[in-house]
Amino acid sequence: MPWALSFMMPLVKMEQHSLLTDSTVRQGIKNGKILFGGNKNLKIYGTLKCTSGKRMKRKNRVFFTSEEEALSMEYRPCGHCMKTAYKKWKNGFIQ
Repeated sequence: MPWALSFMMPLVKMEQHSLLTDSTVRQGIKNGKILFGGNKNLKIYGTLKCTSGKRMKRKNRVFFTSEEEALSMEYRPCGHCMKTAYKKWKNGFIQ
């Protein structure tokens, strides 16, 4: 990436699940470094307890430290586990 573009990119800590060990994921959750999970193909993020997220394939799963991080990467809230945030997101596009 050219230097001129590198300073314009947001600082992102998104982690791909397929590149992490199970113990690293557990430790990240325990330490509060992993708070949300997302599907990199569908660009959807949600809570770690979401049943939809738990069915996701490991190779498609990414982790975020905050909602702001997920939103900055253009992920949308999950319609199952984050209904209020999803409705707000959806209404923002409809109006």
